[in-house]
Amino acid sequence: MKKIITAAITGAVHTPGMSPYLPITPDEIVNDAVGAAKAGAAVVHIHARNPENGEPTSDLSIMREIVTAIKKQSDVIVCITTGGQIGMSIEERIAAVPDMKPELASCNAGSLNFVLTPALKRLKPKYEWEEKFLSGTQDLIFSNTFKGLSQYVETMYANGTMPEFEVYDVGMINNIAYMMREGVIKAPVYIQFVMGILGGLPATVRNLNFLVETADMLLGDTFKWSVAAAGKDQFALTTAALAMGGHVRVGLEDNLYLEKGVLAKHSSEQVERIRKALEVLGHEVATPEEARQILSLKGNHAVNF
Repeated sequence: MKKIITAAITGAVHTPGMSPYLPITPDEIVNDAVGAAKAGAAVVHIHARNPENGEPTSDLSIMREIVTAIKKQSDVIVCITTGGQIGMSIEERIAAVPDMKPELASCNAGSLNFVLTPALKRLKPKYEWEEKFLSGTQDLIFSNTFKGLSQYVETMYANGTMPEFEVYDVGMINNIAYMMREGVIKAPVYIQFVMGILGGLPATVRNLNFLVETADMLLGDTFKWSVAAAGKDQFALTTAALAMGGHVRVGLEDNLYLEKGVLAKHSSEQVERIRKALEVLGHEVATPEEARQILSLKGNHAVNF
């Protein structure tokens, strides 16, 4: 069975003081993405950062520079974030979709506390913004209201972009089911279960099974799913997901380590590791073109970058 590996390259959670290998500049992000694709990732999930200090940014010129360079070097599917950085406006977060018309874009399926303060204990900040950013999450809601969710998906559909619904807790599946009944969200649905975030569902196999069973009950045969897990739970949960029939996401956005005490230097190292598990379980890694067929994507000839 063909399985999709997604590589989430840099994200908006980790800060430069956490790892010297976190991609920051456009060239670093591009190189990490292309390397992950060569290792077997069919999808790369892309955030942009200010190349001067590594802070997440919604600057369209930086995002365009990144995704254009990736497309020139690889046929990999580019999934552009609409998560941005916690605190960005809806307009900032969605702007890249009508501008670049990607095949795939993340779409957070509900609001939650998204708390990053435990990272302060091991942070050795390189830039002034890092400590303030992490400490500020103790009193912040990652807002994804029904009104906002409607705006995201309507914008995506209007531009031929498939939403990748980021589900951090089980109630968000109910949100998707309701909006499908209302005709806002259309089948097929692609869900990325994101587990292990403080404020979301803990990253356990039992909880993953609960998420999949709930989606089966509420969405029937209209959905496909993948899983990402934060930090040390990354490989345990992604391996379990493969055994359960799902797809997987790895990468430096989710986990800075390859194993305990060993920082990953590139997302490709994590792709290679989960690919071995995938093959041991009797699956085959999906190529970008096969992933496009699995997810019913429009193809990279129809993007605007």
